[in-house]
Amino acid sequence: MADNLENAPAEEGKAAAPQMMQVDVDDTHTTATYSNFCRVTGSPEELIVDFGLNPQPVGVPKAPIAVTQRVVMNYYTAKRLLHALSLSVQRHEAVFGVLETDIQKRLKPGLQQGQR
Repeated sequence: MADNLENAPAEEGKAAAPQMMQVDVDDTHTTATYSNFCRVTGSPEELIVDFGLNPQPVGVPKAPIAVTQRVVMNYYTAKRLLHALSLSVQRHEAVFGVLETDIQKRLKPGLQQGQR
C-alpha cells in the first residue's frame, strides 16, 4: 500500500483528524502471488491471515487447500488494513458495480447443476 493513514497532530482545541500521508515503499524484492482463499484466525494480541489457492472454487474442496502465505499483524494494523480495503472496494464498486460474493448467484443457470 503506497498510502498510509496516520493521525495528524492535534492542534489546540481541535480533534485530530485522519490525514493521508505518502510513504516511500521499496518493493524491488517483492514476490506477487495469487490467492482465491483466505482464512483469518488470531489470539488476543495478533491476527493471523492465511492465503492459498483453492483449485476447486465451486463447492466443497475435495483436497486440502495449501496455504502458501501467512501474514501476522497486530489489531491496530489489521484495523488500518480493514479501512484501506473497504475504501478500495467502495471505489471499485462505484465504478464497476456491486461485487457479488456468493458464487452461486454469479454462476450462469445451466452451470449451477454442473450442466453445460
